Amino acid sequence: MFILYFYSDKILKIKILKRVMKLAKYIPVEEGKIYELDITGMGFQGEGVGRIENFAIFVKGALKGEKVKVEIQKVQKNFAFGKLIEIVKSSQYRTNPICPIYESCGGCQIQHMTYEGQLEFKRERVEDVINRIGKITNVKIHNTIGMEKPLRYRNKVQLPVRRENGEVKIGFFKQGTHDVIDVRECFIQDEIADKVVNLTREWINKYNIEPYDETNGSGIVRHIMIRKAFATGEVMVVIVTNGEKLPFKEEFIDLMVKNIDGLKSIVQNINSKITNVILGEKNILLWGQDYITDYIGKFKFRISQLSFFQVNPVQTNVLYNKALEYANLSGDEIVFDAYCGTGTISLFLAQRAKKVYGVEIVEEAIKNARENARENDMQNVEFIVGKSEEVIPKLIEKGIIPDVVVVDPPRKGCDERLLHSIAKANPKRIVYVSCDPSTLARDLNLLEKLGYKTIEVQPVDMFPQTAHVECVVLMQNVTNK
Repeated sequence: MFILYFYSDKILKIKILKRVMKLAKYIPVEEGKIYELDITGMGFQGEGVGRIENFAIFVKGALKGEKVKVEIQKVQKNFAFGKLIEIVKSSQYRTNPICPIYESCGGCQIQHMTYEGQLEFKRERVEDVINRIGKITNVKIHNTIGMEKPLRYRNKVQLPVRRENGEVKIGFFKQGTHDVIDVRECFIQDEIADKVVNLTREWINKYNIEPYDETNGSGIVRHIMIRKAFATGEVMVVIVTNGEKLPFKEEFIDLMVKNIDGLKSIVQNINSKITNVILGEKNILLWGQDYITDYIGKFKFRISQLSFFQVNPVQTNVLYNKALEYANLSGDEIVFDAYCGTGTISLFLAQRAKKVYGVEIVEEAIKNARENARENDMQNVEFIVGKSEEVIPKLIEKGIIPDVVVVDPPRKGCDERLLHSIAKANPKRIVYVSCDPSTLARDLNLLEKLGYKTIEVQPVDMFPQTAHVECVVLMQNVTNK
């Protein structure tokens, strides 16, 4: 028993010693102190990354290739956050942000970077995660496809309306808070959105309309949403209210009708819930029609206040045409479009396929997809409500075998069951459309283990001035199944 106690006690001492060593891990920086460091990389949110004694420091506003002075603001176990104090040596890609509230708003993370630099940053980010997370190195990653005019590209904006310190503010939430940054001009939105916002602020002030107070649920106007169709110029204005009451409604309508070119629709959306969700379920048409019309390529789409529609139709056309190119359809193929949304990619694929099956879990999106197919007289596409990982195996069981599968999942990536189902169906090609490089890399890694080879990756800049990047990936079946 003594020997057992001795060894037990020794094991305990070792555990305690390891714990103490872990807690006492050497950290070469201290909060509040200023350090000079070289920025050798970029984080996924566009922050610069430097190292002191191999200890990572993230610095918002710093760029790769710069030498900077930073004040350490927060220290974690394996990394720290620093505040940019001085740029000792500037990057060739540094530029002056066009927006006066750029630093406080946080909506455009990399506006301090030239557009050339933004495109290269996004390509490097994609390459990094595919190499590091996907463990894939022998793949061609193309230069990011950018925009000719990387400003004023968004066709939709949703802005909270608040009263703070007696002042009406309509704008964006300050990064990490629910404090509203008042916006008079946003350089990634269409100019018509700026005009609607400023007219709304004028109307609220003139008639003393009370903005929504999220602390107690009082007030009337919660959000203002503006949609402008890129191809047709049609405009929709949605005012989100805390209940059906809307004082001086006619004055609001009159103000918009007289001043907004292309106006086709004014809608009141009712949202009385205590929630961060912007739009409620009930809509009241105040003026005009309840939709606007836009195009992606040759395809026509009706857009309601609740419709999902890509916010950058110019780059959406680029993205979808690249997916169509990678699908390499001759007209005889059966195609599955998993996570099809409102069917936009499905319609592009149906131009050259024998039959396209679009699958989406959101019932409202499938209704819109079917309407879009009818609107464009596309007969060879079928839309099914359900989880892709459940619907697609059932289609295969019925003998519907895909030649090509296209996936366009949300940021969390594909369900693993779906990837196994796709591989089991043995399509010739998989085209992966991604809005998150990290989950893309994870899924590519699994698909490679299931018999597919990543052939090429095309990053597309859907959101200039931000750190976001989308990709289209071609995978080829390399098994002998």
